Amino acid sequence: MKKKVSFIGAGNVGATAAMYLAELDIADVVLIDVLEDMTKGKALDMSQAMPVLQCNCRITNNIDDVKGSDIIIITAGIPRKPGMSRDDLLFTNRDIIRSLVEKIAPLSPGAVLIMVTNPLDAMCHVAREASGFPRNRVVGMAGVLDSSRFAAFIAMELGVSIENVQAFVLGGHGDAMVPLPRYTNVAGIPVTKFMSRKRLNDIIERTRNGGAEITNLLKVSSAYYAPASAIREMAEAVLKDKKKIMPCSAYLEGEYGIKDLFVGVPVKLGSEGIEQIIEVELSSSEKAAFGKSADRVKVLLDAMNGHAQPAQPKTKPSLKRVVRAAEKSEGFNL
Repeated sequence: MKKKVSFIGAGNVGATAAMYLAELDIADVVLIDVLEDMTKGKALDMSQAMPVLQCNCRITNNIDDVKGSDIIIITAGIPRKPGMSRDDLLFTNRDIIRSLVEKIAPLSPGAVLIMVTNPLDAMCHVAREASGFPRNRVVGMAGVLDSSRFAAFIAMELGVSIENVQAFVLGGHGDAMVPLPRYTNVAGIPVTKFMSRKRLNDIIERTRNGGAEITNLLKVSSAYYAPASAIREMAEAVLKDKKKIMPCSAYLEGEYGIKDLFVGVPVKLGSEGIEQIIEVELSSSEKAAFGKSADRVKVLLDAMNGHAQPAQPKTKPSLKRVVRAAEKSEGFNL
Protein backbone atom coordinates (compact mmCIF):
# COMPACT_ATOMS: atom_id res chain seq x y z
CA MET A 1 0.00 0.00 0.00
CA LYS A 2 1.29 3.46 -0.87
CA LYS A 3 2.57 5.57 1.99
CA LYS A 4 0.90 8.81 3.03
CA VAL A 5 2.16 12.18 4.24
CA SER A 6 -0.19 14.78 5.73
CA PHE A 7 0.70 18.47 5.86
CA ILE A 8 -1.06 20.49 8.54
CA GLY A 9 -0.59 23.92 7.09
CA ALA A 10 -0.74 24.55 3.34
CA GLY A 11 0.80 28.00 3.21
CA ASN A 12 4.06 28.77 1.46
CA VAL A 13 6.15 26.26 3.41
CA GLY A 14 3.64 23.42 3.58
CA ALA A 15 2.44 23.66 -0.01
CA THR A 16 5.95 23.98 -1.45
CA ALA A 17 7.18 21.00 0.58
CA ALA A 18 4.10 19.01 -0.46
CA MET A 19 4.86 19.67 -4.12
CA TYR A 20 8.52 18.72 -3.70
CA LEU A 21 7.47 15.49 -2.02
CA ALA A 22 4.80 14.73 -4.62
CA GLU A 23 7.47 14.97 -7.33
CA LEU A 24 9.32 12.07 -5.68
CA ASP A 25 6.21 9.91 -6.26
CA ILE A 26 6.76 7.84 -3.11
CA ALA A 27 3.70 8.83 -1.07
CA ASP A 28 0.23 10.29 -1.37
CA VAL A 29 -0.15 13.80 0.03
CA VAL A 30 -2.87 15.36 2.18
CA LEU A 31 -3.09 19.15 2.55
CA ILE A 32 -5.01 20.66 5.47
CA ASP A 33 -5.38 24.38 6.13
CA VAL A 34 -7.78 26.89 7.61
CA LEU A 35 -8.27 28.41 4.14
CA GLU A 36 -10.26 25.58 2.60
CA ASP A 37 -10.78 26.99 -0.90
CA MET A 38 -7.13 27.97 -1.16
CA THR A 39 -6.09 24.48 -0.06
CA LYS A 40 -8.51 22.81 -2.43
CA GLY A 41 -7.16 24.93 -5.26
CA LYS A 42 -3.55 24.08 -4.46
CA ALA A 43 -4.34 20.37 -4.22
CA LEU A 44 -6.15 20.50 -7.57
CA ASP A 45 -3.32 22.47 -9.19
CA MET A 46 -0.73 19.97 -7.94
CA SER A 47 -2.86 17.05 -9.12
CA GLN A 48 -2.98 18.53 -12.61
CA ALA A 49 0.82 18.75 -12.62
CA MET A 50 1.22 15.03 -11.98
CA PRO A 51 0.58 13.91 -15.60
CA VAL A 52 3.31 16.26 -16.83
CA LEU A 53 5.70 14.95 -14.18
CA GLN A 54 4.58 11.36 -14.81
CA CYS A 55 3.87 10.89 -11.09
CA ASN A 56 1.03 8.85 -9.66
CA CYS A 57 0.90 10.70 -6.36
CA ARG A 58 -2.65 11.33 -5.13
CA ILE A 59 -3.17 14.77 -3.56
CA THR A 60 -6.26 15.48 -1.45
CA ASN A 61 -7.42 18.05 1.09
CA ASN A 62 -9.94 16.12 3.19
CA ILE A 63 -9.39 15.94 6.94
CA ASP A 64 -10.56 12.32 6.99
CA ASP A 65 -7.63 11.44 4.70
CA VAL A 66 -5.20 12.26 7.52
CA LYS A 67 -6.06 8.89 9.06
CA GLY A 68 -3.31 6.33 8.74
CA SER A 69 -0.58 8.80 7.73
CA ASP A 70 3.02 7.58 7.88
CA ILE A 71 4.26 11.12 8.46
CA ILE A 72 2.48 14.22 9.75
CA ILE A 73 4.26 17.50 9.02
CA ILE A 74 3.09 20.54 10.95
CA THR A 75 3.83 23.99 9.58
CA ALA A 76 0.71 25.59 11.10
CA GLY A 77 1.05 28.78 13.09
CA ILE A 78 1.53 32.48 12.65
CA PRO A 79 4.55 33.50 10.56
CA ARG A 80 7.34 35.87 11.42
CA LYS A 81 7.13 39.46 10.24
CA PRO A 82 10.05 41.85 9.74
CA GLY A 83 11.64 42.70 13.08
CA MET A 84 10.26 39.61 14.85
CA SER A 85 12.37 36.80 16.23
CA ARG A 86 11.29 33.17 16.18
CA ASP A 87 10.75 33.46 19.94
CA ASP A 88 8.14 36.20 19.52
CA LEU A 89 5.73 33.54 18.24
CA LEU A 90 5.92 31.44 21.40
CA PHE A 91 2.56 31.69 23.14
CA THR A 92 0.26 32.00 20.15
CA ASN A 93 1.84 29.09 18.34
CA ARG A 94 1.92 26.99 21.52
CA ASP A 95 -1.89 27.13 21.73
CA ILE A 96 -2.31 26.46 18.01
CA ILE A 97 0.01 23.45 18.03
CA ARG A 98 -1.46 21.93 21.18
CA SER A 99 -5.00 22.10 19.80
CA LEU A 100 -4.04 20.65 16.44
CA VAL A 101 -1.85 17.83 17.71
CA GLU A 102 -4.43 16.70 20.28
CA LYS A 103 -6.87 16.15 17.43
CA ILE A 104 -4.52 14.89 14.73
CA ALA A 105 -2.29 12.44 16.62
CA PRO A 106 -5.10 9.93 17.38
CA LEU A 107 -5.87 9.73 13.65
CA SER A 108 -2.37 8.41 12.91
CA PRO A 109 -1.00 6.92 16.15
CA GLY A 110 1.95 5.29 14.37
CA ALA A 111 3.07 8.36 12.43
CA VAL A 112 6.38 10.18 12.62
CA LEU A 113 5.63 13.79 13.56
CA ILE A 114 7.88 16.39 11.91
CA MET A 115 7.58 19.82 13.48
CA VAL A 116 8.35 22.99 11.52
CA THR A 117 6.44 25.71 13.39
CA ASN A 118 8.55 28.32 15.21
CA PRO A 119 9.97 28.61 17.77
CA LEU A 120 10.87 25.13 16.60
CA ASP A 121 12.43 23.44 19.62
CA ALA A 122 9.77 24.71 22.01
CA MET A 123 6.99 23.60 19.66
CA CYS A 124 8.51 20.11 19.58
CA HIS A 125 7.93 19.94 23.34
CA VAL A 126 4.30 20.97 22.88
CA ALA A 127 3.79 18.35 20.16
CA ARG A 128 5.42 15.55 22.16
CA GLU A 129 3.27 16.30 25.21
CA ALA A 130 0.05 16.71 23.22
CA SER A 131 0.59 13.59 21.10
CA GLY A 132 1.95 11.23 23.71
CA PHE A 133 4.28 9.89 21.01
CA PRO A 134 7.64 8.35 22.03
CA ARG A 135 10.64 10.60 21.57
CA ASN A 136 11.84 8.85 18.43
CA ARG A 137 8.65 9.81 16.57
CA VAL A 138 8.72 13.55 17.27
CA VAL A 139 11.46 15.36 15.38
CA GLY A 140 12.05 19.00 14.52
CA MET A 141 13.21 20.40 11.19
CA ALA A 142 16.04 22.71 12.19
CA GLY A 143 19.61 21.60 11.58
CA VAL A 144 18.95 20.43 8.02
CA LEU A 145 17.80 23.94 7.10
CA ASP A 146 20.48 25.74 9.12
CA SER A 147 23.23 23.51 7.70
CA SER A 148 21.93 24.13 4.19
CA ARG A 149 22.14 27.87 4.71
CA PHE A 150 25.65 27.56 6.12
CA ALA A 151 26.70 25.45 3.12
CA ALA A 152 25.15 27.88 0.64
CA PHE A 153 27.02 30.86 2.09
CA ILE A 154 30.32 28.92 2.10
CA ALA A 155 29.87 27.88 -1.55
CA MET A 156 29.03 31.48 -2.52
CA GLU A 157 32.11 32.78 -0.72
CA LEU A 158 34.52 30.25 -2.22
CA GLY A 159 32.98 29.96 -5.68
CA VAL A 160 32.87 26.17 -5.46
CA SER A 161 30.23 23.58 -6.28
CA ILE A 162 27.61 23.20 -3.58
CA GLU A 163 28.18 19.47 -3.97
CA ASN A 164 31.63 19.89 -2.41
CA VAL A 165 30.37 21.52 0.81
CA GLN A 166 29.37 19.50 3.87
CA ALA A 167 28.21 21.89 6.60
CA PHE A 168 27.24 21.10 10.16
CA VAL A 169 25.05 23.11 12.54
CA LEU A 170 23.95 22.05 16.03
CA GLY A 171 21.88 23.60 18.80
CA GLY A 172 18.49 25.26 18.97
CA HIS A 173 16.85 26.68 15.87
CA GLY A 174 17.40 30.31 16.78
CA ASP A 175 19.96 33.07 17.04
CA ALA A 176 22.12 30.90 19.34
CA MET A 177 22.45 28.01 16.87
CA VAL A 178 25.96 26.53 16.70
CA PRO A 179 27.58 26.22 13.25
CA LEU A 180 30.65 23.99 13.65
CA PRO A 181 33.54 24.88 11.28
CA ARG A 182 35.60 21.95 12.66
CA TYR A 183 33.05 19.52 11.25
CA THR A 184 32.45 21.52 8.06
CA ASN A 185 34.48 20.69 4.96
CA VAL A 186 34.90 21.42 1.28
CA ALA A 187 35.63 18.22 -0.67
CA GLY A 188 36.83 16.67 2.57
CA ILE A 189 39.17 19.59 3.37
CA PRO A 190 38.35 21.58 6.54
CA VAL A 191 36.68 24.87 5.65
CA THR A 192 39.18 26.67 7.90
CA LYS A 193 41.83 25.98 5.24
CA PHE A 194 39.95 28.12 2.72
CA MET A 195 39.23 31.35 4.58
CA SER A 196 40.22 33.46 7.54
CA ARG A 197 38.55 32.98 10.90
CA LYS A 198 37.12 36.49 10.68
CA ARG A 199 35.44 35.80 7.34
CA LEU A 200 34.17 32.48 8.61
CA ASN A 201 32.70 34.19 11.68
CA ASP A 202 30.88 36.61 9.37
CA ILE A 203 29.35 33.67 7.51
CA ILE A 204 28.39 32.00 10.79
CA GLU A 205 26.60 35.15 11.89
CA ARG A 206 24.80 35.40 8.56
CA THR A 207 23.71 31.78 8.96
CA ARG A 208 22.25 32.52 12.39
CA ASN A 209 20.29 35.40 10.90
CA GLY A 210 19.47 33.64 7.63
CA GLY A 211 15.73 33.46 8.23
CA ALA A 212 15.47 37.05 9.43
CA GLU A 213 17.41 38.28 6.37
CA ILE A 214 14.89 36.65 4.05
CA THR A 215 11.89 37.82 6.10
CA ASN A 216 13.13 41.41 5.96
CA LEU A 217 13.50 41.18 2.18
CA LEU A 218 10.18 39.45 1.48
CA LYS A 219 8.25 41.78 3.83
CA VAL A 220 5.03 39.74 3.69
CA SER A 221 6.27 36.24 4.59
CA SER A 222 9.19 34.23 5.85
CA ALA A 223 11.43 31.81 3.95
CA TYR A 224 9.84 28.79 2.31
CA TYR A 225 11.91 27.25 -0.51
CA ALA A 226 14.81 26.25 1.75
CA PRO A 227 12.58 25.06 4.64
CA ALA A 228 10.47 23.07 2.16
CA SER A 229 13.59 21.42 0.75
CA ALA A 230 14.71 20.46 4.25
CA ILE A 231 11.27 18.97 4.98
CA ARG A 232 11.44 16.90 1.78
CA GLU A 233 14.87 15.51 2.71
CA MET A 234 13.66 14.47 6.15
CA ALA A 235 10.40 12.97 4.87
CA GLU A 236 12.22 11.03 2.14
CA ALA A 237 14.64 9.59 4.72
CA VAL A 238 11.68 8.30 6.77
CA LEU A 239 9.62 7.01 3.84
CA LYS A 240 12.58 5.19 2.26
CA ASP A 241 14.02 4.06 5.61
CA LYS A 242 17.33 5.57 4.54
CA LYS A 243 19.02 5.55 7.96
CA LYS A 244 20.39 8.92 6.91
CA ILE A 245 22.39 11.00 9.37
CA MET A 246 21.31 14.62 9.52
CA PRO A 247 21.01 17.33 12.18
CA CYS A 248 17.48 17.54 13.62
CA SER A 249 15.83 18.73 16.80
CA ALA A 250 15.63 15.67 19.06
CA TYR A 251 14.54 15.04 22.65
CA LEU A 252 17.68 14.43 24.66
CA GLU A 253 17.73 12.20 27.72
CA GLY A 254 21.31 12.69 28.84
CA GLU A 255 23.05 12.87 25.46
CA TYR A 256 25.53 15.74 25.29
CA GLY A 257 24.95 16.18 29.04
CA ILE A 258 21.44 17.56 28.39
CA LYS A 259 18.27 16.01 29.75
CA ASP A 260 14.56 16.47 28.91
CA LEU A 261 15.10 19.05 26.18
CA PHE A 262 14.68 19.25 22.39
CA VAL A 263 17.91 20.51 20.81
CA GLY A 264 19.44 20.13 17.36
CA VAL A 265 21.89 17.20 17.15
CA PRO A 266 22.93 14.70 14.46
CA VAL A 267 20.51 11.78 14.28
CA LYS A 268 19.98 8.70 12.15
CA LEU A 269 16.59 9.13 10.47
CA GLY A 270 14.65 6.11 9.20
CA SER A 271 11.19 4.58 9.13
CA GLU A 272 10.92 4.68 12.93
CA GLY A 273 11.86 8.35 13.01
CA ILE A 274 14.96 9.03 15.10
CA GLU A 275 16.67 5.65 15.25
CA GLN A 276 19.89 6.87 16.84
CA ILE A 277 21.26 10.07 18.33
CA ILE A 278 24.87 10.56 17.27
CA GLU A 279 27.17 12.11 19.88
CA VAL A 280 30.19 13.89 18.40
CA GLU A 281 33.18 15.12 20.35
CA LEU A 282 33.02 18.84 21.09
CA SER A 283 35.82 21.15 22.14
CA SER A 284 35.43 23.22 25.30
CA SER A 285 34.36 26.28 23.31
CA GLU A 286 31.93 24.23 21.21
CA LYS A 287 30.45 22.70 24.37
CA ALA A 288 30.00 26.17 25.83
CA ALA A 289 28.24 27.42 22.70
CA PHE A 290 26.06 24.31 22.56
CA GLY A 291 25.17 24.68 26.24
CA LYS A 292 24.26 28.33 25.71
CA SER A 293 22.02 27.37 22.80
CA ALA A 294 20.32 24.69 24.91
CA ASP A 295 19.86 27.21 27.72
CA ARG A 296 18.01 29.49 25.30
CA VAL A 297 15.60 26.67 24.51
CA LYS A 298 15.17 25.99 28.25
CA VAL A 299 14.32 29.65 28.89
CA LEU A 300 11.60 29.47 26.24
CA LEU A 301 10.28 26.24 27.64
CA ASP A 302 10.13 27.63 31.18
CA ALA A 303 8.40 30.78 29.97
CA MET A 304 5.90 28.77 27.97
CA ASN A 305 5.10 26.42 30.83
CA GLY A 306 4.74 29.30 33.27
CA HIS A 307 2.42 31.32 31.03
CA ALA A 308 -1.29 31.06 31.76
CA GLN A 309 -3.05 28.62 29.49
CA PRO A 310 -6.53 29.25 28.07
CA ALA A 311 -9.49 27.60 29.78
CA GLN A 312 -10.35 24.29 28.18
CA PRO A 313 -13.86 23.90 26.75
CA LYS A 314 -16.14 21.31 28.34
CA THR A 315 -16.53 19.55 25.01
CA LYS A 316 -13.69 19.19 22.54
CA PRO A 317 -14.31 20.75 19.11
CA SER A 318 -13.93 18.76 15.92
CA LEU A 319 -10.60 18.76 14.11
CA LYS A 320 -12.17 20.89 11.39
CA ARG A 321 -13.18 23.54 13.91
CA VAL A 322 -9.74 23.49 15.52
CA VAL A 323 -8.10 24.04 12.14
CA ARG A 324 -10.51 26.88 11.37
CA ALA A 325 -9.87 28.58 14.68
CA ALA A 326 -6.11 28.19 14.65
CA GLU A 327 -5.24 31.51 13.03
CA LYS A 328 -7.82 32.96 10.65
CA SER A 329 -6.03 36.23 9.99
CA GLU A 330 -2.66 34.75 9.12
CA GLY A 331 -3.28 31.35 7.57
CA PHE A 332 -0.63 28.72 8.24
CA ASN A 333 2.49 30.21 6.68
CA LEU A 334 5.68 29.69 8.66
